[in-house]
Amino acid sequence: MSFSRREFIRTTGLGTAGLTLPLALSSCRWGKTKPNILFIMSDDHAEQAISCYSDKLIDTPHIDRIAREGIRFENSFVTNSICAPSRATLLTGKYSHINGLRDNRDEFDGSQPTFVKQLQAEGYYTAIVGKWHLKTDPTGFHQWEILVDQGEYYNPIFIENGIKKQHTGYTTDLITDKAIEMLQQRDSKTPFCLLVHHKAPHRNWMPNSKHLKAFDDRVFPIPETLADDYADRPAAEKADMRIADMYLSYDFKLQKGYYDQETGTGGNAEFAGRIEESWQATLDQLTEEQRKAWDAHYEPMSEEFKKTDLSGRELQEWKYQRYMQDYLSCILSVDENVGRLLDYLDRTGLAEDTIVIYTSDQGFYLGEHGWYDKRFMYEESLSMPLVMRYPRKIQAGQVAKEMVLNLDFAPTLLDFAGVDIPKEMQGESFRPLTQGRAPADWRKSIYYHYYEYPHGWHNVMRHYGIRTQRFKLIHFYHDIDYWELYDLDKDPHELSNVYSDPAYTDTVRDLKIELQNLQKKYGA
Repeated sequence: MSFSRREFIRTTGLGTAGLTLPLALSSCRWGKTKPNILFIMSDDHAEQAISCYSDKLIDTPHIDRIAREGIRFENSFVTNSICAPSRATLLTGKYSHINGLRDNRDEFDGSQPTFVKQLQAEGYYTAIVGKWHLKTDPTGFHQWEILVDQGEYYNPIFIENGIKKQHTGYTTDLITDKAIEMLQQRDSKTPFCLLVHHKAPHRNWMPNSKHLKAFDDRVFPIPETLADDYADRPAAEKADMRIADMYLSYDFKLQKGYYDQETGTGGNAEFAGRIEESWQATLDQLTEEQRKAWDAHYEPMSEEFKKTDLSGRELQEWKYQRYMQDYLSCILSVDENVGRLLDYLDRTGLAEDTIVIYTSDQGFYLGEHGWYDKRFMYEESLSMPLVMRYPRKIQAGQVAKEMVLNLDFAPTLLDFAGVDIPKEMQGESFRPLTQGRAPADWRKSIYYHYYEYPHGWHNVMRHYGIRTQRFKLIHFYHDIDYWELYDLDKDPHELSNVYSDPAYTDTVRDLKIELQNLQKKYGA
């Protein structure tokens, strides 16, 4: 990089003390000091529920601020769209079959190298707060305060460096409180890497009481594919993640007595009873004040539901509207707390030298194909929001169209920190993309692989595939052998499987060759 004399003096802080030059430049190979890193990740936050991606559903000014003051990635994807595997890939920069965590049943091998351990070895203060979900204790962190399993929306238990402690309050707020405390208590002379992992907006979408009525007056547009019939897509037809089958109690907060029969249980009375008991236990954990606000909001809604006696399409659309109200209300708290962290960086003079990333562990369905949840390689769950700010090094207002993966987070952050990227990491640093310089050999295709079947939830079949800018080829396997091909230019909703269309014969051949090349490259 080229510097003027004034920029050089300002950047290194040397003035006339030229004898300290080697020490100043050793702290980072391409700048003044090692950048701080604030990595904020929510759970199941769909791109379409962030206003810098789409203004149709919600306003998220603080997340938008990161994009406005830095860069937004339009083609950001996950390698395995499910919670724990995504987090393992973030830490290791390796695909699931290499880091050993293929699905939510697996335990993370904490002895393996992670980018956090490497930063710690380079003198960083490293910490994590919020959702962990990897079954084993975190390693490589000076401080860790994690939720038990998925965590609760209200009054959660945190495991604080191995000790369980109950806290009162709303979890999204508490996670941010703890993050700020960690920053306040650290050695201010040491660069930090802080991972802030929110539970929200994971199912079952319990908003903060102050946001309960935020979307009461909104009628959300019905997605074009809400009534998808899954024609020529047997794996999609078999999946158990339809909004029509969501639970009246756990998902929609109705108390037993306001409906005749619990939905989504296939008429299994025993299973319905367990769902209702689970929801009641969640309610019983609320404080008296929290429960009062909760009942004031949901009891009139329950009474109205009982009177309407909905069924069929009307019930499906009622569920969709209720789902959106609660889901988006949870995101209001996430965005609000992103703002609190950005304000803290501003107040303390840390903003200029801090990399801020906001992302989600994967995408999510908001009624598309009639679904909620994730897992599939279809766009809504494959796509992962990603915005990034680093005022000292990233020009504001950029939009990157190149394809990036959660596989790339580890090498990218090491690159920004001036730390050598281990050869075993399979991702690529996208730092050049933030400088407006896309390498000539940047990837033109991505590889995906989902494993959690037949065990686990939602009955989504195992599959792997390749996506290019225009095409997506997916192979479903295990107890099925079925291929799907989508022309994303002509069919952005992925409704028409053209795998057997003679017009795409050459495309299928070329994609299968490229798919095999990627599998070989990644040792799949």
